Amino acid sequence: MTGARIERLVTSGTFSLDGGTWDVDNNVWIVGDGQEAIVVDAAHDAGAIVEALGGRSLRAIVCTHAHNDHIDAAPELAARTGAPILLHPDDLPLWKQTHPERAPDGELAHGQVLTVAGVGLTVLHTPGHAPGAVCLYAPGLKALFSGDTLFAGGPGATGRSYSDFPTIVGSIRNRLLHLPGATVVHTGHGDTTTVAAEAPNLQEWIDRGF
Repeated sequence: MTGARIERLVTSGTFSLDGGTWDVDNNVWIVGDGQEAIVVDAAHDAGAIVEALGGRSLRAIVCTHAHNDHIDAAPELAARTGAPILLHPDDLPLWKQTHPERAPDGELAHGQVLTVAGVGLTVLHTPGHAPGAVCLYAPGLKALFSGDTLFAGGPGATGRSYSDFPTIVGSIRNRLLHLPGATVVHTGHGDTTTVAAEAPNLQEWIDRGF
């Protein structure tokens, strides 16, 4: 039996791309036990994340993609904890828009397994919202950390640079919908959902050939 648990911290800030800026609330996910953890998406407030960690060893800062609202606090969090920042290399162009002077510390690859507190999290490359977007699947926790790839109600947004709607639908179809229906989807913004709840929302687009 693992003692790992999932904690959510909501932080607030702005999302900026293509000349526009919007106020946003982001979900920061902490996965671990009483001794160690990983952070999924270090958004907006490194101090709040450090406080939520409560002295636990931070094994990694995992970026589901490199839109600024998901990575803006990552360098400070890394500096304060010594944890490496991990990003899929296809999102480096987006990363450099926010942090041109500070590269990530390591790369994420499809099929890679990250382990924390006895739980494995498998990296699933799910491009569409961004070229290097990834989800993390933790079967031991019956959990998927979807970033902005999948929300309660359907796919993430694809109306801005570096995004593509047929690609995100293909990613969800090929990489997420085959997961057990009871898998809880922990999203980058807003409420959680399940794979089973989202399957009907995607079927319409799949039937239309996306």
